[in-house]
Amino acid sequence: MHRRGVGAGAIAKKKLAEAKYKERGTVLAEDQIVQMSKQLETFKSNLEEFASKHKQEIRKNSQFRVQFQEMCATIGVDPLASGKGFWSEMLGVGDFYYELGVQIIEVCLALKHRNGGLITLDELHHRVLKGRGKYAQDVSQDDLMRAIKKLKVMGNGFGMIPVGGSYLVQSVPAELNMDHTIVLQLAEKKGYVTVSEIKASLKWEKERACHVLDHLLKEGLAWLDSQAAGESQYWLPALFSELTSRDVTPEEANQMTP
Repeated sequence: MHRRGVGAGAIAKKKLAEAKYKERGTVLAEDQIVQMSKQLETFKSNLEEFASKHKQEIRKNSQFRVQFQEMCATIGVDPLASGKGFWSEMLGVGDFYYELGVQIIEVCLALKHRNGGLITLDELHHRVLKGRGKYAQDVSQDDLMRAIKKLKVMGNGFGMIPVGGSYLVQSVPAELNMDHTIVLQLAEKKGYVTVSEIKASLKWEKERACHVLDHLLKEGLAWLDSQAAGESQYWLPALFSELTSRDVTPEEANQMTP
């Protein structure tokens, strides 16, 4: 028995049904977009009201700033995107991060002679707070990280290297790859590292370890103590607690290098 072919009428009905489903789907999608747009406008309006009501708190309190920035992120608004934007003019947050960025640069430049351009986020935070005085706006480490990210976009050598649950802030345009980062992380506990420790901990060949350490020396990020007992020690001044607790002159720094 031969199967009957599908008639032209059936094909037409099928296409008509598909067209109706497609049309219905388009209408539903458009309705969803309209509803989402209305919700977005409502949320933005509430956000503007919140910003206006808590303007001083947002400017002065870091927790309020974080809360406000998270609220902005939910609707794709960056309150720091433009120094002349609505949010920056309303809250002054653009000026806040600009001034904070300038202060970060000043602190890093003042300490470059002893740390080569690497500083822990903790020390940077301490020195920024000390420089601002007790009556200035509150500054958190989160604020510092946001300001550093803005500086990084400007392409002036700033960046952050994860070390021991925190960060080292890099303020010089030195090229540091993953090998350099791993060695910095290895030196985090004692403030220094040796070739033997690198070989034992990372299972590297001596040539690879020496290549990384020589680069850190060349960039001024490490100091060499060739008089240490046993073998030479490569000190990372940004991690050396004794150095971070006092000011070191360029002359003292030169005495610690061969």
